[in-house]
Amino acid sequence: MHFSKTPINGVWLIKQARHEDARGFFARTFSPDMFIASGLSFNPQQHSMSHNTLAGTLRGMHLQKAPQSEQKLVRCTRGAVFDVALDLRETSPTYKQWYGAKLTADNGHSLFIPRGCAHGFITLEDNSDMLYLIDTPYAADLASGVRWDDTAFGIAWPRQPVVVSDRDNAWPYYAA
Repeated sequence: MHFSKTPINGVWLIKQARHEDARGFFARTFSPDMFIASGLSFNPQQHSMSHNTLAGTLRGMHLQKAPQSEQKLVRCTRGAVFDVALDLRETSPTYKQWYGAKLTADNGHSLFIPRGCAHGFITLEDNSDMLYLIDTPYAADLASGVRWDDTAFGIAWPRQPVVVSDRDNAWPYYAA
């Protein structure tokens, strides 16, 4: 695994180190020791996935509030997505900034999203699946989010969404 810092404080792009031969490849997708060696403390407590039938499906921008804020490691296991982390930590030097990366089943990249950052993505292909490793159990009463199209952030989505849930369209516009 290769850990690369992104422009957002605490958000990391993680690339697989693939070992290929005639059978295909083998790659490690999570290792606590490698996270610790990169200065990250991450102990997943749940694994979740989403299946997204249509290209242009947008999910986001989601986060869980304290005291159960969460860290996530996300990866596309089928298809392709444009994945976004948005820094909502008021004390962060990258507050209100975002970072996006193309995650595909082929490239095997993952994005690590720290506490206090919202997360979302838009699918670039039909039948795209996302795998989430999350370090804190889900608490419905602490689930939160902000609008995916809020001009306060200016996220440059690579395409217009065709499917957005009523819940994601109902998140409020951001007010610090």
